[in-house]
Amino acid sequence: MPGVLEGVRVLDFGRYIAGPWCAALLGDFGAEVIRVEKVGGGEDRFINRVSEEDGSGVTYLQVNRNKKCLTLDPTTEEGREVRRRLVATADVVVANMPQRALEQLGLDYASLAEIRPDVILVSNTCFGAAGPYGRKLGFDGLAQAMCGNMHLSGHPDEPIRSYAPWVDFSTAALCALGAVIALLARRQTGRGQEVQGALLATALTAASPALIEQAVLAPDREATGNRGQLNAPSDVFATRDGHVMVLVIGEPMYRRWAKLIGETHWLEDDRFRTDDSRGEHGELFSARMSKWCAERSTEQALAELEAARVPAGPVYTPRQTLDDPHVREGGFTQETGYPGAPDAVPLVTTPVRLLGTPGTIRTRAPLLGEHTAEILEGLGYACKDVERLRAAGAV
Repeated sequence: MPGVLEGVRVLDFGRYIAGPWCAALLGDFGAEVIRVEKVGGGEDRFINRVSEEDGSGVTYLQVNRNKKCLTLDPTTEEGREVRRRLVATADVVVANMPQRALEQLGLDYASLAEIRPDVILVSNTCFGAAGPYGRKLGFDGLAQAMCGNMHLSGHPDEPIRSYAPWVDFSTAALCALGAVIALLARRQTGRGQEVQGALLATALTAASPALIEQAVLAPDREATGNRGQLNAPSDVFATRDGHVMVLVIGEPMYRRWAKLIGETHWLEDDRFRTDDSRGEHGELFSARMSKWCAERSTEQALAELEAARVPAGPVYTPRQTLDDPHVREGGFTQETGYPGAPDAVPLVTTPVRLLGTPGTIRTRAPLLGEHTAEILEGLGYACKDVERLRAAGAV
């Protein structure tokens, strides 16, 4: 079945995660995606290397599947002509870089629209284009720090950043949504537009309940580690052989938990009438649940919690995640080979499932410049022209 975005050409000038993952998601649903990369390779290619052949890293392999790769130096005269020809064929250009860099490379919306008036530019930065930080550089961790999330994670004397770059991946997904909406709008109006994402905007959205609460009620919350503050029990608990996460939200679930634990008299305690009030006494609930879990293995605790229909799950290492039967059999990963990698790479599949028009991983991430000649020939360059461009360092 053809992808729903088949016939859409995307130029990916992105780097690291927020740009490339946006383009990869479009590629999962059938768009033709061309990664345009530095002649010597982009910095994002070589982080946490896994390939002995070309040094490509683990994040690169995940966020660049379903793409072709063209190397290009757009600062040269010959490179600018290649860029011009490329843009003339593109429906969408993805570039997560500051406005100044976009302008220097001729990737700002005004420059692109001179070449193709109905082009769609998907740009994203750390702080957004407006405001006093509009020209500042930044990464995922800065957005985590500045949205209030790190302050409320960890402990009062130790703010904690999430190991996983959730802001980058979430921003990319929102930008992919924006790109699809812009394509639909172009179908209606015939006009292109710029889609702007920002890491800080994504992080503020995820942190918005805490921000609204602070503005309206001013609770000045401090971090409580893994223990939640809005319901209880909500914490990580040690078992005889590991750890489990338990989350009890809502009255029906709380009643089932109290019966399981043997504390049904708590159901009549005025201190614990609502989720909020139970959250205020979270230390008491965590202490009681800690005692219950300490008497059981992880398997035993999870089995009893499952029987009582109380949400709980094991705290996994990455190895345990990969070995989990639900992860293995549920289609969450796809084993994909890559030249020089010592083993198959378990790429995470498209994270949203459309049962009628599913996203698919059709090809591995490309080697550096793997499709340069093919793409240039498609733009009208003869074989001798390609060799000339290579000799000049333009591609």
